[in-house]
Amino acid sequence: MTAFSADWLALREPFDLAARAGSAATLDLRGMARRMRRDARPLEVLDLACGTGANLRALAPCLGGAQRWLLVDHDPRLLAALPGVFVAWSRAQGLAMNAGAECLRIDGTDWNAEVRWHRADLAGTLETLPFADAQLVTAAALLDLVSVSWLDALFERVRRTSAAMFFALSVDGRVSWEPVVEEDDAVHQLFAAHQRRDKGFGPALGCEAPAMAAAQLAALGYGLTRSRSDWHIEEMTMLQAMIDGMGSAALEQGPSAHALVQAWCTQRRASVARSRLHVGHVDLLALP
Repeated sequence: MTAFSADWLALREPFDLAARAGSAATLDLRGMARRMRRDARPLEVLDLACGTGANLRALAPCLGGAQRWLLVDHDPRLLAALPGVFVAWSRAQGLAMNAGAECLRIDGTDWNAEVRWHRADLAGTLETLPFADAQLVTAAALLDLVSVSWLDALFERVRRTSAAMFFALSVDGRVSWEPVVEEDDAVHQLFAAHQRRDKGFGPALGCEAPAMAAAQLAALGYGLTRSRSDWHIEEMTMLQAMIDGMGSAALEQGPSAHALVQAWCTQRRASVARSRLHVGHVDLLALP
């Protein structure tokens, strides 16, 4: 499976939060949570490819009430970082948190969450995860990394449990820079092709993920709500990271385009102080 660094996840988290805020008005996440809860028991949430827990930090306050989360990731380094990241976040947010060896409890003003974590390679071990316990299955920035067949397998397992699903921040192919440079289109085509390469789940869906997921879920009888959750980036550190990342991916996809990609990177870095980048994402809420 593709690995991501804790530094990259921390860098992107503020932009993810701003993007989610833009889609929140369309998505009745608290209403969904009320519908899915069984009696007065906590909402059972299964978070796939959790990284350092950013999806919980964004979603738990929106859901409200009592929650019980199981965070799943294949990377032991990210899972090991979870307690420290949550301690710092809870302190910054003024939240009460109690930490044990294998469990955290976080108390907000109108919500609380018991948090556990589990290491698993999602590419080959879906059958080992406790889908039967989940009322909400969620992931952020995952769908564009997976294949059609993997998505079929995931949706079929969740369908059997009648759980809701919420997938945040899937790229949909909309990318635009200001100011425009001549090589933008060529680099973006190479980057989009790189997004379709196998990330460990089979050929990745890339920017087709939101439409493909919506079609599959609709065919299974789910009610869908879609909302844009776009990145709008002006901050220089993130812009530089995006230039480096897109340039590296484009070079890996098209080595013969080395001169073109290098020219693009040079121009983009020279204008970074006056640049803006818009990256399209989609949030998808599916109710049984």
